[in-house]
Amino acid sequence: MAHKLAGKVALITGASAGIGRASARALAAEGASLVLTARRKERLETLKAEVEQLGGKAVVVLGDVREEATALAAVKAATDAFGRLDILINNTGVGNYKKLTDTSAAEYDEMMDTNVRSTFLLTRHAVPVMQAQKSGTILMISSMAGVYGFGGEAVYCMTKFAQVGFAQALDRELRESGIKVGAICPGGVKTEFALGKGRTQEGVDQSAMLDPEDVAAVVLLACTQSPKSRLIEVQMRTMAESLA
Repeated sequence: MAHKLAGKVALITGASAGIGRASARALAAEGASLVLTARRKERLETLKAEVEQLGGKAVVVLGDVREEATALAAVKAATDAFGRLDILINNTGVGNYKKLTDTSAAEYDEMMDTNVRSTFLLTRHAVPVMQAQKSGTILMISSMAGVYGFGGEAVYCMTKFAQVGFAQALDRELRESGIKVGAICPGGVKTEFALGKGRTQEGVDQSAMLDPEDVAAVVLLACTQSPKSRLIEVQMRTMAESLA
């Protein structure tokens, strides 16, 4: 059976867990070659081995995507190993679920750098490669907290709204180069990220949150659109959400 992403190369940040790992598996299953970046080497190597056992190809770039050197290294790894870069999944993120007056300047900096600066850096250095190809797909893994404001999450919402605004602007800026840009905005997802700072593992496990694979399925859908169509924004919520 033909793979929908055969010959395509995808760079995924935060690939060592959660949505990033699930997305890597979903794209690899459709034939994409992968560049996997995160800070946890052992997890990345395990995922790389898993992809290769299934007949796929993957390279690992260890680093902190808040640093420009990591973004440069990841994009270079794609072009060095595979000669191109077709898909960028800006997935790295951190959550800190606190009231405004309980949030320190250091915590603000951590969220802004992890959620927004990393998105800027990876996109900034991936775009020239895609422009030269006259094609590409860039996805921001934002959140429903980038669509609605939630009390007790003001700074987190700020970072996620920033990703959505960035995607909307780049959709207009880059479309003439054949580059598709979109934001995927899930509600809560059962991942390490969901814990953030302010939630418990038990609470997440017992919740009716989405699974990482639910979001990965939408990532795959966005990456396999026909050349004449694009997904600008997808909002996702659990079916268990209250109707009240």
